[in-house]
Amino acid sequence: MVILQHKGSLLRVKLILTQYYLTSFLSTSRSHCGFLHDTLIMLAGHYEDSYVWDMKRVLLGSCFLLALGCGDKRNNPKPEAATYRITEDFEGARKDAYATGELPLNTGIWEFDDALIWGGAFQADAKNGKRAVRIRNTGSISTAFQVSNLEMVYFKHGLFGNDAPATWHLYMAPDGEGFQQVGEEMTTSSHTLKLDSFAVSDTGKVRFRIVKTGGGRLNIDDIVFKGTGESGIVLGEPGTWEGGGYDPADEEPRGVEKGEDAPPSVGDNSNMLFGNPSDADDNIINYSNYLIDHHYYVLSYNRDRGTPNWVSWHLDEANITGEVGRQDNFAPYIGIPQSWYVVSHASYTGSGFNRGHNCPSADRTSSYEANSSTFLMTNMIPQAPENNGGPWADLENEIRAQVRNGREAYIIMGLYGKGGKGDNGEAETIDNGKITVPARIWKVALLLTKGDDDLARVTADTRIIAVDMPNSNDVDERWQNYQVSVDAIEQQTGYDLFANLPEDIQRAVEGAVVVDF
Repeated sequence: MVILQHKGSLLRVKLILTQYYLTSFLSTSRSHCGFLHDTLIMLAGHYEDSYVWDMKRVLLGSCFLLALGCGDKRNNPKPEAATYRITEDFEGARKDAYATGELPLNTGIWEFDDALIWGGAFQADAKNGKRAVRIRNTGSISTAFQVSNLEMVYFKHGLFGNDAPATWHLYMAPDGEGFQQVGEEMTTSSHTLKLDSFAVSDTGKVRFRIVKTGGGRLNIDDIVFKGTGESGIVLGEPGTWEGGGYDPADEEPRGVEKGEDAPPSVGDNSNMLFGNPSDADDNIINYSNYLIDHHYYVLSYNRDRGTPNWVSWHLDEANITGEVGRQDNFAPYIGIPQSWYVVSHASYTGSGFNRGHNCPSADRTSSYEANSSTFLMTNMIPQAPENNGGPWADLENEIRAQVRNGREAYIIMGLYGKGGKGDNGEAETIDNGKITVPARIWKVALLLTKGDDDLARVTADTRIIAVDMPNSNDVDERWQNYQVSVDAIEQQTGYDLFANLPEDIQRAVEGAVVVDF
């Protein structure tokens, strides 16, 4: 106000200074726009001489600029921080081994311990899309990167295959601190994905870890980070575990540890009660019909095909208790004669065919030993994924359902022919010609009500399911459309599937086709 009381050259200097300070004030502060606007208008109208009139014009111009600034403040408030929602869907990444390792994903580097992202042929993961994390035992997955300004985390979780319920914890590590549990222990009991969420109280930089604490194998998919402001996540390209997929250390050759839950060697409930279909024996000379007893099932192995000819086993409720889940511990059989080619897990990698179980994993859930026995490569055949995961899986489920409803089953599965159609099209062999792809896959299940003296209880009316299916991705979705008689399978294979039954009973049960399933 003192400046406005002077005239002449001093006033001109003051005028210039006033203009400078007003401009500076306009650029740095608009907190009192309304008051300054009114005051400057009043002062500009108070002076009339020529020098002061120059100042009046400056003041009026400054008022105009202030008015623009104030109007901009009123009409264009400072924008609020943007919200973000970033999803890790695990698509495009691959880690086929449970071994500890780091994996680049869309959201950054993740650490895996006893966990994988299966990228091979179909397996029974609960997933959205083609991939999901699978955690076994007390394994975990963790973010190696930090997330900032986070408010909520969403997870989808489900059980692998037919595994028992799983328990797990979510942990969070604020910047520079250790992991702390978030919320209560979670229990997953659904075999399809379910959505859960966790509120996050720390909006600084945090890492996350999911730790499985018990039960069956756990699938995790579609983890969503939601917050306000900068997330700190740098999106990138998913990759493949630097270990190169399946870790050979996970498949050291092994045999079978016989537990108390193994079927007896002879008599009721034994795996070959109804006979040895091809008269296989364990003489190495019989390389195309070599008998192997894995205690939980028995098979005839064919060295030149690299697969079993047939596998035979007994099934009752004692075998499917759910005591353990699917082990996924594929391994070569240590008892293969030394001069023979040993089929491994890697023999099937990239082939377009599943490692198809003969004796299913789900038929042996009474112990670790029982389930692990089904993952020996002597129990595998190259099976078309749409066959294995479609009608064949439905057939296996139907037989187990019959057993849970008061029956027991004597089952034989086998193959014949050469050439099937998998994910990579038609093929006659895989693994550089060392494993033959079958053209047809068959299964026979003789069903009895639970009881004793099983051979004597078979009558002409005993129910048998017999199926002969093409080993192709073009297979029909209903296994019932491939029902045949036992006689028809014997004609194709040359086997005698129920040799220990009396001839008249054989003729009755082997000639029938049961269609009421």
